[in-house]
Amino acid sequence: MSSGGEKKNVVVIGGGVAGSVVAKTLQNEVNVSLIDEKEYYEITWASLRCMVEPEFAKRSVISHSEYLPHAKIIPSAAVDITDTDVLTKQGSRIAYDYLVVATGHTQSGAEVKTEKISQYQAEYEKIKAADSILIVGGGPTGVELAAEIVADFPAKKVTLVHRGSRLLEFIGESASKKALNWLTSKKVEVILEQSVVVNSQSDGVYRTSGGETIVADCYFLCTGTLFGSVWLKETILKDSLDSRGRVMVDSNLRIKGRNNIFAIGDITDVPELKQGYLAQEHAKVVAKNITSLIKGVDDDHKLAVYKPATKALAIVSLGRKDAVAQFPCLSIAGRVPGMIKSGDLFVGKTRKGLGLQPGV
Repeated sequence: MSSGGEKKNVVVIGGGVAGSVVAKTLQNEVNVSLIDEKEYYEITWASLRCMVEPEFAKRSVISHSEYLPHAKIIPSAAVDITDTDVLTKQGSRIAYDYLVVATGHTQSGAEVKTEKISQYQAEYEKIKAADSILIVGGGPTGVELAAEIVADFPAKKVTLVHRGSRLLEFIGESASKKALNWLTSKKVEVILEQSVVVNSQSDGVYRTSGGETIVADCYFLCTGTLFGSVWLKETILKDSLDSRGRVMVDSNLRIKGRNNIFAIGDITDVPELKQGYLAQEHAKVVAKNITSLIKGVDDDHKLAVYKPATKALAIVSLGRKDAVAQFPCLSIAGRVPGMIKSGDLFVGKTRKGLGLQPGV
């Protein structure tokens, strides 16, 4: 697609849940370049299942080349943005007509698919060998990990420590209580309003801020990560960040003050819960708007508008069969929400959306 000859260049920085959708949607219409530190896309909401079932990762960890046969994949971090191009850590300059920033949250670890799957195998062996496990953090990651472990290894002693007054503070109190009741029914010890410094342990003994001692053979830190926007402070977008480090965007998801640079996913200041399915909706809006701009649409009122999801909608899986769900007007727990998410964790559906077979 072009406005009069050569195809336009669209650069996407970040190959996560949002960036992957933009790149896939546009790859047959424009020259797409995907810049990502990893050579793969991971269905992140399936990562905790992979820790107790490493084979699952063969479906949830997907090489970018599998779903982007017509895009250029650049396995590197982006370190600078100018008005015309993106500079990678490797020293390459990638020119763009339109740019999409989708760097999500900061992550470290494996850069290639095989290494990532090996990491999950190592985590599985770590869990399997432990009699007692400490989980720090009672958000969705900590709750889902605790549930995955006790579902597959019911004999293990699992302790979850959370500094907040309740689990899953991003959703309603009723849903939070349901998650707590499910965990305690599986003999998970939940300690609220306390923290623990994992590096201060001695011989497998950890101390909480409240003076309690916890004995554990291993631990997992599930306290969240920073927005992947710090590097933007050294670019032309340095004045586009709010006080929390989020990228400020308009209703078309363009970075404020920029006509051809968009931001999507968790790094934006869109006032809604940061969830994967919403990041995918961001991606669809941006792909549509880039297509319109390339076709010559010069009236902003004709561009697609993203409407924030102001009412909470979230499903937290509890093992392989149960879940707790927060809908706009009610919360439910048990097998019904579990049927929606917990079996396959939307992996088959996500793979199908990328044009791949639901199975491996």
